[in-house]
Amino acid sequence: MKHFWITISLFLWASIALQAQSNYSLNGYVRNFTALGLSEPNEFAIGQNTLDLTLKGGSSRASFTVNPFLYHYYDNELEWGLREAYVDLYFNNWDLRVGKQQIIWGKAEGVFITDMVAPKDLRLFLMPDFEEIRMGVTAVKLNYYRGMHSFEAVWIPFFTPTLMPEAGSMWTPQMPFPVQPRWDYSLAQVDRTLENSELFFRYSLLSSYIDLEWMGGSFLYDDPMLSVQKQIDPLSQQLLGITLLPEYKRVNMTGGSFSLPIADWVVRGEAAYYQGREFQINNPEVPSGLSEHDFLHYMVGVDYSLAGVKLSAQLIQENILDYQSGLVKPETRNTMTFLARKDFLRERLWLELFTYIGLDEEDALIRPKLSYLFYDGVEFVAGANLFAGNQGQFGQYESNDMVYFKLKYSF
Repeated sequence: MKHFWITISLFLWASIALQAQSNYSLNGYVRNFTALGLSEPNEFAIGQNTLDLTLKGGSSRASFTVNPFLYHYYDNELEWGLREAYVDLYFNNWDLRVGKQQIIWGKAEGVFITDMVAPKDLRLFLMPDFEEIRMGVTAVKLNYYRGMHSFEAVWIPFFTPTLMPEAGSMWTPQMPFPVQPRWDYSLAQVDRTLENSELFFRYSLLSSYIDLEWMGGSFLYDDPMLSVQKQIDPLSQQLLGITLLPEYKRVNMTGGSFSLPIADWVVRGEAAYYQGREFQINNPEVPSGLSEHDFLHYMVGVDYSLAGVKLSAQLIQENILDYQSGLVKPETRNTMTFLARKDFLRERLWLELFTYIGLDEEDALIRPKLSYLFYDGVEFVAGANLFAGNQGQFGQYESNDMVYFKLKYSF
């Protein structure tokens, strides 16, 4: 498999080199991202300098894109990588993309429903821009076009997991255990075999009346499932310890999305049905601590403009089917999002408010933001991330309120 991949890559790069009259461009940005916690002792929550470059080149028949990035943190830690590095080949009614690439599906804002091709970088929860939360994957993507219809197939030969917060991080999720668990990563290794590769399909219809998608896939779920092993004293039956074993399980997904303009409104919807997802369960009759269930995740939303203000609202529901008592996650979870955004000074100043509201746990994440474009390429952003509640997917971070500032130069 390794030698096959290298051969294909060299062939594609050679195809690029043979193209005449190629054009090249280099752009990118440098950025400082500083966040200050609002809770005592008011420490720096995020201190990051970024260099992001994008090199593109090619001709009408073939092109390439390379997007390296470098993060420098205030503790002098350096992190670098490739967000994307791929080759495109163009033909009459279809094109082929090979390499590391970001693949974005769905219509939801700020929520991942059918957008499951690309794994996520959740080490800083939802604090980075979504362009940085979505990770690139090494994939072969084939697109075929016929009028208003398009067909897409994606094959991912090598599994890439979601990046989760490190132990001790301020973004580590609350664990429903009475004692501090120990981690065992012996089951988290995924072998690079054909059996562990992933396959996705998407059909799209884009017309003046509706934007419609249907998609499906068979893949290893990017977020780890946590098997639980409990150590019990045989005499007193007291709990001595808990060991968590992250592992990645295959699921099948089918779903769709649509966007429909109606008068001055835009109605959006998205739904995904997952077959074979596993959830944590507190039940002594289930030694692994995992129970398999089908899972439904969907969203309905509307967009509207009023006096130059873009308004958007979404209702999102998660539903575990064939629910049973003891599951750690609730049977249903209802969340709403609201967005209000307006520009001033001929699109040099933007004011925005985006809010997640957990309807069941009565928690929220409130994100006001101001962006100002000083002059071409120089942007200043000031905002806040404010958590409400004391439980739930947002309330668990109630002590992580922060204000942040970004200064960005794009070239």
